[in-house]
Amino acid sequence: MRDASSDRDDDPPAIALPPAHTSPEEERAHRRQRLAEALRIFACLGYEDGVSGLLTARDPELPDHCWANPFGAPFSSLGEDDLVLVDADGRVVRGSGHVNQAAYVVHAAVHRARPEVVAVAHGHTPYGRALAALGETLDPLSQEACAFYEDHALYDRYTGVAVDPDEARRIAAALGGRKALVLRNHGLLTVGSSVDAAAWWFIQLERCSQVQLAARAAGKPVLIGRRDALATRERLGGDLAAWLNYQPLRCRTG
Repeated sequence: MRDASSDRDDDPPAIALPPAHTSPEEERAHRRQRLAEALRIFACLGYEDGVSGLLTARDPELPDHCWANPFGAPFSSLGEDDLVLVDADGRVVRGSGHVNQAAYVVHAAVHRARPEVVAVAHGHTPYGRALAALGETLDPLSQEACAFYEDHALYDRYTGVAVDPDEARRIAAALGGRKALVLRNHGLLTVGSSVDAAAWWFIQLERCSQVQLAARAAGKPVLIGRRDALATRERLGGDLAAWLNYQPLRCRTG
């Protein structure tokens, strides 16, 4: 991992930056390792609910293939060798097990529509589902929420378990070029240029949903003004900021 330090002994501690890869094999190994790690972190945070929830990472050599958690496998026990490689049609081409087809059809559509996206995270978390049940997006109530300001959207319909490719394309279109989507009566979805970024945005979206619901229950929240919300998003809403914020969580998996 490279860093931003110089050679001076009295410099402050180095700031870790995302690693640069020298080969597709190295990049694949890194994405698989971070994907398995993110799944274990989600387990620690209580984001696993039955067999729902899917995290995917695009393969660096096969851009229409993604690595994913196998259907029904507990997140807490997953390592990189447990992941499955899935093609654009949802067929497992490497690894043992199946993939959650209802979730994967959406992930495949997002990956297809957004070639710059490396990872997609989706789950049925308690506060995300509560916000989704209200058919709302985040208000700018905190600097964390401002990271999503005008950079997330609501998919304002529910048609049951999403296995229809046309429905998946509509979900991808609702996401557009944004980092996150609230799926009405369903849950949350986030994307990132790295596994770390997609995972962090999901964690933050869930936490911001919790804060918004708590603030509403306690009284009348005070919103941050648009100019300040946009300025905050410019500082905190990029994938590098997400990557940096995510790193302390990695100690949860050892």
